[in-house]
Amino acid sequence: MAEKTRYSDEELEEFRQLILERLKTARENYEMYLKILNREQENITENDAFVFKGVDEDYIGISRMEAAVMAQRQMEYIKKLEAALVRIENKTYGICRKTGKLISKERLRAVPHATLSIEAKMNRDVLGD
Repeated sequence: MAEKTRYSDEELEEFRQLILERLKTARENYEMYLKILNREQENITENDAFVFKGVDEDYIGISRMEAAVMAQRQMEYIKKLEAALVRIENKTYGICRKTGKLISKERLRAVPHATLSIEAKMNRDVLGD
């Protein structure tokens, strides 16, 4: 039996739905961080902490500086998720960019924007790639 070279359309749709859910949450978080950063009109200093209600209903204190860092990280994550959606449309999603083999479903469910298989990532980390 030949080795599978790409995920089926049904599998790609499953991943697309997962990514869309993660993208929605990431965008909500990004907007939340922007709201913190845009409160300048209230004479807030860099060290003032804000409290906001998180996605999991916990309250979290955060400074404007932390919000700026988190907003940047969220934007990077959003871009990676959007790139993953493009790969789904191109039917190249889930293919390791180093080995050309399929990335495991377990890895993609955990890190849906992954472009390296666990093996390739471990080799890259060991070799300093």
